[in-house]
Parts: sequence; structure tokens; C-alpha cells
Amino acid sequence: MFKPEFLDTDITYLQGVGPKRAELLNKELSIFTFRDLLYYFPYKYIDRTRFYKITELDPDLPFVQIRGTIKGYSTEGHGTAKRLVADFQDDTGTLKLVWFKGGKWITGSFSPGVEFIVFGKPSVFNGIINIVHPEIEAADKMAERLNSALQAQYSTTEKLKNQFVSSKTISKLIGNMLKQIKIRLPESLPLYLVSRYKLMEIHEALHKIHFPANPDELEKARYRLKFEELFYIQLNLLRYKTNRNIKLSGFVFSSVGDNFNNFYYNNLPFTLTDAQKRVVKEIRKDLGSGKQMNRLLQGDVGSGKTLVALMSMLIAIDNGYQACIMAPTEILANQHYQTIVKLLEGIDIKIRLLTGSSKKSSRKSISESLLDSSLNILIGTHALLEENVQFANLGLVIIDEQHRFGVAQRARLWQKNLNPPHILVMTATPIPRTLAMTLYGDLDVSVIDELPPGRVPIKTMHFTDSERNKVFGFIRNQIAEHRQVYIVYPLIKESETMDYKDLEDGWDTISRVFPAPLYCISIVHGKMTPANKEMSMKLFKDGVAHILIATTVIEVGVDIPNATVMIIESAERFGLSQLHQLRGRVGRGADQSYCILMSSDKLSREAAKRIEVMIRTNDGFEIAETDLQLRGPGDIEGTLQSGIPFDLKIADLVKDVQLIEYVRHIAEDILNLDPLLENSQNLIFISELKRLFSQRQSWSNIS
Repeated sequence: MFKPEFLDTDITYLQGVGPKRAELLNKELSIFTFRDLLYYFPYKYIDRTRFYKITELDPDLPFVQIRGTIKGYSTEGHGTAKRLVADFQDDTGTLKLVWFKGGKWITGSFSPGVEFIVFGKPSVFNGIINIVHPEIEAADKMAERLNSALQAQYSTTEKLKNQFVSSKTISKLIGNMLKQIKIRLPESLPLYLVSRYKLMEIHEALHKIHFPANPDELEKARYRLKFEELFYIQLNLLRYKTNRNIKLSGFVFSSVGDNFNNFYYNNLPFTLTDAQKRVVKEIRKDLGSGKQMNRLLQGDVGSGKTLVALMSMLIAIDNGYQACIMAPTEILANQHYQTIVKLLEGIDIKIRLLTGSSKKSSRKSISESLLDSSLNILIGTHALLEENVQFANLGLVIIDEQHRFGVAQRARLWQKNLNPPHILVMTATPIPRTLAMTLYGDLDVSVIDELPPGRVPIKTMHFTDSERNKVFGFIRNQIAEHRQVYIVYPLIKESETMDYKDLEDGWDTISRVFPAPLYCISIVHGKMTPANKEMSMKLFKDGVAHILIATTVIEVGVDIPNATVMIIESAERFGLSQLHQLRGRVGRGADQSYCILMSSDKLSREAAKRIEVMIRTNDGFEIAETDLQLRGPGDIEGTLQSGIPFDLKIADLVKDVQLIEYVRHIAEDILNLDPLLENSQNLIFISELKRLFSQRQSWSNIS
């Protein structure tokens, strides 16, 4: 019988590895065990069925293989250009094989006169076809190894290549391991799933993904492995959600009382959009269900998330509980505080602000009023996580822009109560549906997908550096109409490595073009002290400064209705999500607003595509979808959480949208029939989930 622990064997003990190679594989590719190697999948395949003749070769061909013999070796060049060259011939002609490293090993391993198979990319040097650093093996050895028509190509690194661990080496190691597996690998899915969905068995799939005989076989292996990978991710997320609903009861907010009604009928600044009404109903249903709410609130810039959050807090207060909002920056926390104080004017609700800048005396009074329940709403930054911040009866936690907080940080806030408070997570970064389903699959999701009435869509325009004077003229006209302007730079200082506009140089230029005392210019960036930053922002907020020069520190939390122009310098430097966030700083009043994207005259194809999308649409969800397609899931890091909370080894969040939805429905059906996965046929799920996810902290209880 196959022993599962075989796959957990240290990679050191695989034939052809040993301690030195094992250390390299550990560090460079995170391959520690036989299983890690088996699940190190190829990134592409090359057809090795065809042999070319030397006279057929030209430098436009992709990788080719040739059968022939080495006539002899010579050394050419000097210094770093010194290289070993072999004349390689077949019955039609001769080409040159070139190595810049490992010459002694090459001459000792591949003798003249013996027939070899050479594989590599042809190029031309001095009018002669050559192949640099080819793969080479004796023709009579070819039949001995595990072989397939489609040869797998594996990602490797320079350090590995320097130690002669190439794609071919990895393929050989996997072949060695598969030869050692004498008995079929046990199934990792129940047989009823394999049968029902016509999946290739796991033993076959893991062989065929590395050594496929034909494209059809490869496609079936890929599908099986993608299905399993995405299925277990969705099953894990949904299982936590199901378990939470079973095990975690939440505070029951049974009534909508005086505070909510007073606000709704007397203080509401505008009629709620249909989307806001729908989301408030979803939240009210959660809060009264007796289950802990764990909801993600998505809303584009300016869609009115803060208003929905406030109405949710009023329900908590009407039921005798406290509420808090945690924001990632002091600017955003201040913005929330000022907005909510203004919205609740005339209503007897006590609100306080706690940030890193709060004075000791203020902290003391906040702590006391939290414990005696006289403080209803606390708004703050990471300062809310401090040990001395304790609530008497925390019923609702709202986390804004949660991707900027680590899991452990959010857990500390969640644990400030004996019983779990309700959780509402807000983000102004629109998340594509597939990504939301995969990253936040254990949260219920609400979307505010309309803007409040009266908002005029922002006009987005693109200008190059050579058109800068036109933009200066436009700024003058806007200031003459008593409007204000943001100018955002990607860098504070000039960089030797990046040719982008910087704030310091921008300040010099703008100061000359818009001289004092006719114009007042304010400046904000991340290296300023909080006090100086606040003073600069106040000049702009109060309408004293006409222009605010800034870095992306103003990406969130700045709400100045009179600012109607956002100029983004070196716009090609920014991703779509960030461009959209910056654009959202304008368009907050009733006047027409503008976003001007400045770039160099020469743009890469991808940068041009980003700018085209920004000009074409204001829809944050469409922008997020395009961003995901352009950049791929690898660039999620820093935009949402800190990267995807799992390693995708073969599936692709962009290309496998339909499969993600398909396996989620399958996982939902299984959990609807067997919520705790107790049926004998489902026990395999528990062992696989434990193996795959036991080392990872669940987000389920901490949003």
C-alpha cells in the first residue's frame, strides 16, 4: 500500500539532489519535500517530436532540436567574452554551440564523435548559426528517461542555472521521483466527485502534467488539478463561514430606535440611492439574525459607504451597544470623524477621535468614557488596538480600507469583547467578482454600485509633457473660477533609476508658473511631520491654497468639494486602481470636475491601455476587472490584503473565472447537505483541508 508520508520525504533524499542541491531548491523555489517537487508545475511545454536539419535553421525559429555529433572544441574571446565553442554537425551542415560557463564540465561530459541530441534557441553571430548554452544529451540516453512529445519547461533562477539546475534538471528529478512511486497515488477527492464531474484521477493527472503524451491528455490533467486547487480554496472559505454561522451567535439588534429615526428623518443630507437602501436592509437583517455579521461593503469612491456605516452604528447604539471605526491613516480617521460629527449635529450621541497624535489627557478621558458606556462611537487609527483601549459593550466594528491592516491587527480589535461584535469591512477599491469570491469568500458581500444623485461624472483627459502649457492655462482658468487643484507626483525626490516626475522639481516649476502672492501653493507628502501635514491640508481645505502639491498620501480620506481638478504626473507610473482612487479625490461637489493624466511622450502598450481605460470609464468595477487582466493576480499584493492568502500553483484568477464559480457552487451544494463534513464519503475533505490550510490563519473570525 502507498504510504502518504513518502511525499513528505525531505527533497535531500531524492536521487540526484543531495544536501547542496536541496539547499538551493529550498531557498530558490521553496521545494522542501517530494510533494513540493511533484506540485512544482511547468509554465509551458515545447513540442519535442520534430528534429530539424541544420540547413533548416534560422534565428526567427523558437526552440529547436537537432541530432548530430561534435567535431571538436575551441576557446574564443577574452575576459568576460571568453567562451567555449563546439562545431556541431549533421548530414546537412555545421553550426556552433557556445558556453560562457562550465567549459571544463562540458568538455569532460560530451565527447567528439558521439551522437547527441541538442536543444536550444538558434541565433546568428558573425553570419554563422549558433545555439548558446544548449541542452545536450547522448542520443542513446533519450529512450531511458520518462519522455513525452510535449516537453515541460520549468521556471528556474540564475543561482540554480549557475549550479547546473536547469528546467531539464528539474524534469529529470521529477522523473526519478515518479519512477520511485510504484503504487498509485491515493485520491485527494471523493470518488463520487471524480466520477460525477468526469475528472482524471489524481495519479494520472500528476504524471501527465509533467509528461503529457499529447495536448488532449495535458488539458485533462490541467483541468483536474485546477479543479481541485480552486475547489479546496472555496470549500475552506465556505466551511469557515458555515461553522461561524453555526457556532458564533451575535448580539441581536432587534429594534431600530430614536437615534436612527431622528437621523433618517431630520439629518439625512440626501435621499438614499437604491443601492444604499438595499445594503442597509442587508445589514439590518444580519444585525437582527442572532448570528455574527461578517460583511464586506464594497463601494466605489464617493458612493456613500460612510453614510451606510453610520446608519449601521446608529442601530447598534439604539440597542445599547457601542461602535467603532478603524481607518488606516490619521487623514482618513479625521475625515470620518468630521463627516460623522457634522451628520449627527443636534443628535445626542457622543463621538471621539483617537489617533497616534491624541494627547495623554484625551486618551485618559476616552478610556474612562468607553468603560462607563457614555462614549457611543470611537473613530481612530491603529491607536484603537492599544491594550488600554477597552470597551464596555462593543457591538459593531467597522474597518475601513481593511487591506491596509494585517490579520493579527484586525484580530486584536475583534478580541476587545468577550462576545464577538458584528463586523463590517469597507473598501473603496472595487474588487472584481471573481477576486472577491476567492479572497473574501467567507464574508457576505454587499455592493453600492451607484453614485448619489447630483454627482457630475468626472471628465478624464490625457496630455503629454510637450502639452504642459495647455494644462497650465487650464489650471489658471479653474482658479479664476474659484476652484482648487491637486497635483500628484509619484516621487518626493528625483530618482537616479526611475525617469519620473518628482514633487521637489514640481514644486519649483509650479511656484514659477503660479507665483506668490497671486497664487498660494500648499504641499503634502509622507515624510512631513503630522503637524506640518495637517497645517498644509488646512490651508487647502479652508480655500486659502489654490494648489495642493502632493504624493499619493492623499489617495484616501481627503474630501474637499471645491477641488475640481486632479492632475496626476507620470500617470504611466501608477496602476489602474491607484489612478482611480486618486481621481476620486475630485468630483465631490456639484461642479464639473476633471482628472488630467500627464505622461511622457512615449508610452508602453500596457501604460497606454491603462490611460485609455481611465479616459473611457468612471466605473470602478470595470477598471478593477481590467486591472486584474492587465497585471494578473501576482500584482494584487499591496492593493488588497498583503497578497493572496494561499499559493495558486496552477489555477489563474483571471483565466479561470468560470471554473472558480463552478467549483464554488459544487462546494456550496456539499456543505448544504453536510455542513460539518461528517458523512463518511466526505471525510477525505477534512484530511485534505487540514493538510492544505492548517498552517494558515483563518480570516473567518476576523474579517
